[in-house]
Amino acid sequence: MSTPPDRRSRKRLATRQGISNVATRLFFERGFDHVTVDEIAAAADVGRMTVFNHFPRKEDMFFDRDEEFREILREALQQRDPRIAPIEALRLLAHRLVEQQSPFVEFSVASQGFMETIERSETLKARARAIRDELAQIVAVALSECVEREPADPDAHLAAGMFFATWTVAITQAHQTFREKRDTEEATTAFLAMLDKGTIGLKAAMAGTPYA
Repeated sequence: MSTPPDRRSRKRLATRQGISNVATRLFFERGFDHVTVDEIAAAADVGRMTVFNHFPRKEDMFFDRDEEFREILREALQQRDPRIAPIEALRLLAHRLVEQQSPFVEFSVASQGFMETIERSETLKARARAIRDELAQIVAVALSECVEREPADPDAHLAAGMFFATWTVAITQAHQTFREKRDTEEATTAFLAMLDKGTIGLKAAMAGTPYA
């Protein structure tokens, strides 16, 4: 994310990050459902209202980079080379994130802690599903806009849904591979292989549309 230009914005961002870091540590140590907002506020040395000013929901402290990923997805489509089909632009984005060692496609001991914390909490699992649906909606709109179709275009929504179904399976498989092999490179290879395979099917489904 870009650095805010003024001191007040930088201070606000630092406070937000500090709260998120403390919350994530507590969630990892004790489980999401066993940590209260008051405990997070105390550990971060801020007031309860300060926490809610930055994070309207407790789970937002855990998924604190959600908005950043939404912007990455939008930009991948809005700023794509016109010679590259939208679906291909999304596939290339996954490869680019891997090359950049982005935390969104990290398969490591730290990422295992993140995944295990989600698995132990029904609240986090529900929020993860909701975020996936919200991301699919964002991508559907961005897809339709980049080919000058209406936001409600059913082809765009089908493409977005299929893409995130593929992404979810690829991410899950990669984390499972790391859990079994403890090999980041092997997990990353599994992620990209599954995503590339799913994209082949997506392109076939979207044949004859401007998305493929």
